[in-house]
Amino acid sequence: MLRQVTLIVAGGGFPSALAAKTETKSIPVLFVAGEDPVKLGLVSSLAKPDGNLTGINILVAEVVTKRLELLRDLLPKAVRIDVLVDPISSTTTDATLRGVDDAAPTMGMQIRVFKASTIQEIDAAFAALANERPDALFVGISPFLLDRRVQLAQLAARHAIPAIYAEREHAEVGGLMSYGASIGDAYRQLGVYAGRVLKGAKPADLPVVQSSKLELVINHSTARMLGLTLPPTLLSIADDVIE
Repeated sequence: MLRQVTLIVAGGGFPSALAAKTETKSIPVLFVAGEDPVKLGLVSSLAKPDGNLTGINILVAEVVTKRLELLRDLLPKAVRIDVLVDPISSTTTDATLRGVDDAAPTMGMQIRVFKASTIQEIDAAFAALANERPDALFVGISPFLLDRRVQLAQLAARHAIPAIYAEREHAEVGGLMSYGASIGDAYRQLGVYAGRVLKGAKPADLPVVQSSKLELVINHSTARMLGLTLPPTLLSIADDVIE
């Protein structure tokens, strides 16, 4: 016997949220989105979603400039920054690249973009990186790149390339540094909304929450392996330093 679905949690970002929105106008849908949900067409406004969708905005594009600034704090002489993004996550990737294109020139940084959506394309990107020797690597955000975090950390270490990521999970497996919204906190907030919806609240009455917890995580052992001295000012603002 089939039971009526009472709630859909679209945890895969914009594509899954859009798919859910397309399929139903009545079943409540909760999402986590990296871009502005209004611009994405998921809700009519952040304060009053006015439909069957609401959720959490994790502010991907808004922190791009800060991530570049953190790279400069660690590597003041860094000029050549390579950017690795996943073209499959086109909405988030486009927002990331717009942010990089806007911020990098003001910091005197030169940007080169690599795209990878398969394991082989990641390997190929790092082969090119090794030949050109950038000062640092800026890794975009996508489910695929997060899933391949061990591969990314190992390749960055093998080629001695300092890299910054969006999610702390990268730093936890050996990535040098991460800065961005706490995904764990975003899903905790989503869980709170799920509880409220299951108790009768309507998504239209639940404002889209903009993630307020941004965290800087530094892997100190990776920094030592790369021969980097972490500035005290950077360590003082880190939310977590992994030894």
